[in-house]
Amino acid sequence: MIELYKPDMYKKDIYSIDYKKLKSFGIKCILFDLDNTLVPYYRKNPSRKLKDFIERLKDMGFKVIIFSNSNKKRVSPFKKMLEVDCSASSRKPSEKKFRKVLTEYKYQESEVAIIGDQIITDIFGGNRVGIFSVLVNPISKEEPIWTKCNRVRESFKIKKLEKRKLFRRGNYYE
Repeated sequence: MIELYKPDMYKKDIYSIDYKKLKSFGIKCILFDLDNTLVPYYRKNPSRKLKDFIERLKDMGFKVIIFSNSNKKRVSPFKKMLEVDCSASSRKPSEKKFRKVLTEYKYQESEVAIIGDQIITDIFGGNRVGIFSVLVNPISKEEPIWTKCNRVRESFKIKKLEKRKLFRRGNYYE
């Protein structure tokens, strides 16, 4: 089961992903984790660079959804300022909200990608549902205590992946 923690793609950050390649894979919808994927967890609003980036993705034809374990109060300003849909309190890695997005937006698993910074929430959750998973490095070292706890758990999964030569931190791939 350790394979469920292996990302389909691993990149330095959201800006180094080849989105044309994702499009060629048939991806139509991108679920973005918010904290430490799009912005550091302490940021209250998106940067101009992030706004322009999200606009370019929408211009490419992607449906962009912020898919976060954070609550609605945290996610709502980003929804408004980026003009995207959101799924707050997603409880990743639970499959429930992933399945809700598939049903609500009428996408097949093969048409959706999750992009996030945590193997045990974003990647494991997406892989369990069968959507394309992309791991990026966390933006900031500053994290809330519950994320730090997840990082400890994550380190054990990474060691198992490395032992089986399935993944290695810093070795980026598509």
